[in-house]
Amino acid sequence: MWSIEQANAWSEEVGWLRGCNFNPSTAINQLEMWQAETFDLVTIDRELGWAEDIGMNCMRVYLHHIAWEVDKEGFKGRMKQYLEIADSHGIKTIFVFFDDCWNATYKAGKQPEPEPGVHNSGWVRDPGDLIFLDENLMSLLEVYVKDILTTFNDDERIVMWDLYNEVGNNNLGITSLPLLRNVFRWGWEIRPSQPLTVCVFGRHEALTKWEKESSDIITYHSYSQPERHQAKIDELKRLGRPMVCTEYMARPRNSLFSNIMPMLKEQNVGVINWGLVAGKSNTKYAWGEPIPDGSEPPLWFHEIFRPDGTPYKQEEVDLIKSLTLN
Repeated sequence: MWSIEQANAWSEEVGWLRGCNFNPSTAINQLEMWQAETFDLVTIDRELGWAEDIGMNCMRVYLHHIAWEVDKEGFKGRMKQYLEIADSHGIKTIFVFFDDCWNATYKAGKQPEPEPGVHNSGWVRDPGDLIFLDENLMSLLEVYVKDILTTFNDDERIVMWDLYNEVGNNNLGITSLPLLRNVFRWGWEIRPSQPLTVCVFGRHEALTKWEKESSDIITYHSYSQPERHQAKIDELKRLGRPMVCTEYMARPRNSLFSNIMPMLKEQNVGVINWGLVAGKSNTKYAWGEPIPDGSEPPLWFHEIFRPDGTPYKQEEVDLIKSLTLN
């Protein structure tokens, strides 16, 4: 693990991070993004160009071990292609390995079509239920993580590694602790030049302890209004490490660009909202509030741009540019 001094030196070097969780609008999930048949460089290039235009300098991007397992060298080649395009737009990358959110099962190949009006209907966990069914999977995941970290361990286009998203979500709780411990151990054995982190999620005391005490950089999620968000910052500041909010911005919950982004910039907390362009993920729709006919929600939950590149709210884009380009 990095010392606090190393972490703060990194923060001074990279400056204020601001960006989005990125999945191209043509991909319903991580597998559709990364599999060879549906890897869409044209859309990735176009949409990252829109991010560049509003001053974003990083993207948080989810991987999936199945895409690697099916085609190891091709998968790493596509990661390199992605990094080349992102770098051409002045955008650094945060890669995410594992995830406890949304659908518990998955398979390689053609992915399902979106369910109309359903938020993230096709997003898949990694490793999901397979971790409880395949006794050999943990060993495979070790090879996967070490292969990726070794391949990209000195790549300056990668600003950090997010080892595991929202550990223990979907009522998994403490059952996710073995993988959490292992992924940090694997990361430490390779010890890439980039920092390692897991967001402080707070679903179980033992998990939270690992998240806080093992991360080089403190990352967290908050879809709350400004007062609650600030309280979380105040709590985590006590750890003395640089901080990045790697998920925020849900308009109906009063987590907005207008009331969160300026607050975090003032405190030099990195700020990464969920969603760039509305598309197959359906994350313009709210959690647990489906609109079965797929019609436009009264207020978008996430996303900045429509599929044609026009802003959902011009005043939001103007505000973002005032914070990022000045």
